[in-house]
Amino acid sequence: MIEAVIFDMDGVLLDSEPYWQEAQISVFGKLGIPLTVEACIKTTGIAIDELVAYRYRMHPWNGKTQEEAMYEIIHEVERMILERGTLLPGVAETINFFKAKGIALAIASSSHIQLVNTVLKKFGLENTFRVVHSAEHEDFGKPHPAVFLSTAHRLRVEPERCLVIEDSLNGLIAAKAARMKALVVPPQILWNDTRFDLADCKLRSLTEFSEEIWKKLNALP
Repeated sequence: MIEAVIFDMDGVLLDSEPYWQEAQISVFGKLGIPLTVEACIKTTGIAIDELVAYRYRMHPWNGKTQEEAMYEIIHEVERMILERGTLLPGVAETINFFKAKGIALAIASSSHIQLVNTVLKKFGLENTFRVVHSAEHEDFGKPHPAVFLSTAHRLRVEPERCLVIEDSLNGLIAAKAARMKALVVPPQILWNDTRFDLADCKLRSLTEFSEEIWKKLNALP
């Protein structure tokens, strides 16, 4: 039986991926690196420090350190979350579903803990999750399973008894590598990408989550 549910944050709790794309296009553009939304989508789910390092390897720039670029992106995303962010449909109901069943809840995000805490405070979720963990505290971000394995350890729940809710392919790969069940809500533009078939369940929105789906997930080996 599933004893814990681990939520990703960006793209699961709120539709913040467009903010990341907008911030990257702006910051990297100033550094002489033209990016498209499509290019940003390909790196969804990768920790921001690894993403900045990757962009630098591909197109080295002058005038700003990688760390400065990283924090400029983070601050831009934080500003947009505070100004525009809203919980995605079905999130509150899904959280309440699990809470009613006494399921332990956690967040395991590629975002810096600063942003995670900003989101939790904005939506009044500070006391909702037993564990809140960021890949910034791991040697490797998603698709490496470290952030999920560390979260399960802190929850004191075996990985096989955890369900991960993700939206990105990198997050999905990390969840399955951690030997966890995975429910994925991919971006609509990627709905037909067969790589998401790796998930145990694929939904268009958390509004589709139900008792029937919960039972099916629990029945999986």
